[in-house]
Formats: sequence, structure tokens, C-alpha cells
Amino acid sequence: MNKIKLGMVGGGSGAFIGGVHRIAARIDDKFELVAGALSSDPTRAHESARHLGIEVQRSYSDFKTMAQQESQRDDGIEAVSIVTPNHMHFPIAKAFLEAGIHVICDKPMTLNLAEAIELKKIADQSNKLFILTHNYSAYPIVRQARQMVQDGLLGQLRLIQVEYVQDWMTDAAEHSGNKQAEWRTDPSRSGAAGCLGDIGTHAFNLARFISDVKLDKVSADLSTFVEGRMLDDNVHALLRFEQGVKGMMWTTQVAPGHENGLKIRVFGSEGGIEWQQENPNHLLYHPHANPTQIITRAGYSFSDQHAYLTRTPAGHPEGYLEGFANLYLETAQVIQKVKQGQAVNSALAEFPLPGTQEGLEGLQFITAMLHSSQHDGQWTQLENAHELT
Repeated sequence: MNKIKLGMVGGGSGAFIGGVHRIAARIDDKFELVAGALSSDPTRAHESARHLGIEVQRSYSDFKTMAQQESQRDDGIEAVSIVTPNHMHFPIAKAFLEAGIHVICDKPMTLNLAEAIELKKIADQSNKLFILTHNYSAYPIVRQARQMVQDGLLGQLRLIQVEYVQDWMTDAAEHSGNKQAEWRTDPSRSGAAGCLGDIGTHAFNLARFISDVKLDKVSADLSTFVEGRMLDDNVHALLRFEQGVKGMMWTTQVAPGHENGLKIRVFGSEGGIEWQQENPNHLLYHPHANPTQIITRAGYSFSDQHAYLTRTPAGHPEGYLEGFANLYLETAQVIQKVKQGQAVNSALAEFPLPGTQEGLEGLQFITAMLHSSQHDGQWTQLENAHELT
């Protein structure tokens, strides 16, 4: 199989998430990075391209020129990775989809709900892929947890508890030269949500992905503890899912001693499961009235269905980078099926890849949570979120 020609927008020298995507795209050797508009600063963009081995003529100063020129080349890129701050996701994705190029985009999908609605329409009409990199959904053990729920091992679902706890914003990191903190606390670049948009969307997506139950409404309390910060840094919420499932969510970036504490517990009438991202290869399974079991990635109780997502023997840790790599691996397989003549929707149906629907739900979630918090925790339905903008 020929490598898929990949471009990147954003992710220049010193950018964290751009490096993550490049590593993920290389792990299974399915992609080749050949073009980029790596920074809005032309000098930095070209220097970054040189460092990455991108030819001078395929290092672009702006994404519009890149989309136009790459779409006209016989050897032009087939897919683009968007690794910019949130406010640039919509215009960049729009430009490449309309140029006939598949899009892989970091989350959240757009700056706001109105953009998400419009981008979903553009993607649906383009006959091209739009993949949203909710990497935690591609951890092998998370896929195992989802399958166990779908197989009915937990019985009728009742409760979902999810939390995502960090400490890196405990102080005013945005005023100390931390570029990641700077744009994440700037509403013009991050959107109206801070912690909620940054990691709350991951917690929501994980709960939605494992349970496969749609979230109906929320009652939220957003707080900003660091003086002078423009966006939230702590979120508490009650969640009401369909089918009578109830849940709670806590996400924060101001909890000293916690680095990346993403954790989920799901309970039903016949059992429960627990997973922690910082111990990513272990899943606790609690069958009702029976001893707790530990299911390990690639271990004896691990499903063969997800074996293709593992690269090392049991007991060898896999986690964050491999989660992104699994998304790139599955995206590559979908692109190859499309190149062979299979319809996009048919090819996508074979893999649980997050796309525009998950992106839209993420922005509905953010909008409903913000509205609820602004109205003293008023219950707010996600399906009505478009009326709140």
C-alpha cells in the first residue's frame, strides 16, 4: 500500500499537539508528511518545514494557498491534519474539504456551535472524510469497555461517573510565557469555554463513546478560581442521558497533585466497569455478586476484535501516543477503501471513528453547559442548544 500523502496546518516548532500528530501518523507507516502551513509566521513556518524535511516549494505561508495548490498537484496531499488553536479549525477544514482533501482535526471541532453546524453540512456534502481526534476513544481497553456494554455484560445501564482532573493551571500559567495556557484562556482563540472545552469535551466524549447512550440534558456549575482568568478552570455537572441513565462529571485544571486524571465508571443492573487513563492498560470489571476481574490490554480476557489496535505484548504499556496512532491507522484504512471505490459512509461504518456528528454533539454539550451555568444550574437540553447561541 502506498503511503498516504499528508499535509499539516499548524504544529510548527515548539507546538505540542503537532508533534503528537506527526508521531502518531508515523507509528504504523501509513502516512508521509509532504506539505505544510506550519505557522502563521512565514519565517517560522519555513524553518519548521525545513526541520521536518518538507520541500521548500511545499512549505506554505497560509492554508488557503496550500489547499488550492495541493489540490492541483498530481502528487498533492490526500489528507490534512489541523493542529491549530480552536478558532482556526472551521476556516481551515472548510478550505480543504472544498478542495477535495480529507481532514483530520484536533478537538473541539470548531470555535462555536454555529460553525459546527455549518462545517457538518460542508463535510457531508464533500464526500470526504472529517475525522476528529478524540484519542481516548481509540485506546484498546476503551474499545473493550464499549464492546462489553454493547454485549450486555453490564445489563441495563444506570450510572455514569466521569472525571478529568489536572493541575497545570493552578497558577496563572497564561501570564508566565506558557503558550498552551495563553491561547486556551483566550476566548478569541479558545471559544467561550476554558477547562470545559479543553478537557471537559474529552470526558463527555468518553462517556458517550463507552455507553453509546445519548446525553439529553445537563445542570452545570462552571467556576474560575484563578483571579483575572477569562475562562472557566473548574466544572461540576449533573448529566441526564436517555434510557433513564444518570451521571455526574467533574473536570478541573486547578487540582494540585493531579496530572492527567481521566477516569470513568459505568454501572448497570448486572455489573460495572472502571478505567483510568493513567493506568490505561487495565479495566476493572465488576460482575454483580461475583469477584472483580482485571482485564488487561492484550491479556487473556482481551477481545480478539481489538487486537489490531495493539502493537506490543501484554504488560508493555501503551497509551496516549498509541491512541492517536490508532485513529490514524483506522483513518488510513478508510482512505484506502475510498480510493478503491468504496463509498465514504460505507467505509466509515467499519470503524468507530469520531467525526462531524461527535464534533457537533461536543459543541452542543459546551453550549448547553455554559447556558446552564449562567442560569444557576438550570437544566438545559442539548438538542435545544442551537437556540441558545
